[in-house]
Amino acid sequence: MAADSLNHRRTRIGRGGVVPVAFWIVGTYLATALAAGISLDGRTATGLATLVFVVGGMPHGAYDIALLTRATRLRHGWLWLAVAGYVGIAIGMAVLWVVVPAGGLILFLMVAAIHFGEDWTMLDEPLLKMAAGTAIIAAAAIGHPAQVAALFVTMAGGPGGAVIARAAIAVAPVALLVTSVGIWVAWREGAREWAAATAVAIVALILLPPVAGFALFFVFLHSPRHLSEARALLDDMPRAKWLTTGAAMSALAIGGWWLFAWRIEALPADMTAQAFQLLAAVALPHLLLSRWLERRLAPAVSGPGNEFCVRGTDP
Repeated sequence: MAADSLNHRRTRIGRGGVVPVAFWIVGTYLATALAAGISLDGRTATGLATLVFVVGGMPHGAYDIALLTRATRLRHGWLWLAVAGYVGIAIGMAVLWVVVPAGGLILFLMVAAIHFGEDWTMLDEPLLKMAAGTAIIAAAAIGHPAQVAALFVTMAGGPGGAVIARAAIAVAPVALLVTSVGIWVAWREGAREWAAATAVAIVALILLPPVAGFALFFVFLHSPRHLSEARALLDDMPRAKWLTTGAAMSALAIGGWWLFAWRIEALPADMTAQAFQLLAAVALPHLLLSRWLERRLAPAVSGPGNEFCVRGTDP
């Protein structure tokens, strides 16, 4: 495995495991349903989309502990301490939803913007990356202000959520404009399918109901990219163990949140709001660990549609 920093790599993103065919299939299905007037924001449709983004999106962070083990040579005691720190951060984020839910919402949106921006490895400018990550949130807010405000109010436990939603709408034009520049740069750099897929995902977030649009982006565009990188780093892990690890860690996260929510009455009754809160609880340690792993590991694989090139060795 290459030891170079992930900050110094340039990824050319093609089809392969990064923009899977499933993204285009599901996107086409949702566009057809929208054009046919099929409701995608009813209770059943929203519940299904929530289930999709939880079950389908959770596995992309399920290999964090395995990557931590691979990246370190800590003795078991220190390794368990590091794992405890990871779990402790997730628990702390969960508690924040109870103590200061508005603060939890703000932190979640910031972490999401940063994390989604990390997908853009073909861009060098941090501003473009941050804008691209923010655009995912802003697109839904500007396309469905009432629905996003209602969701934020539920998550924040009060009117503060509406203020946060208005802030997302306020930054939307700038974020989308800067992201359009990022899409053009990505296209010019050769990541044309990624650029096209991101443009489609942003349009879908504007036109589709927020949860459906987010499920399309999160499960079929964002998550496969990170799963691809994790698989490259853990390429010697047997397939059966790989699948078992992803399923077991995802189930632990979902089950742990379910137990937490069952005991804490202060959390919202709305399952979609809780699903986003769960996502926030695991996103914070996932982001912090991924940043730390950047200094420890770098993918050193090349394959059709999934080339990871270390800066300075590009042909």
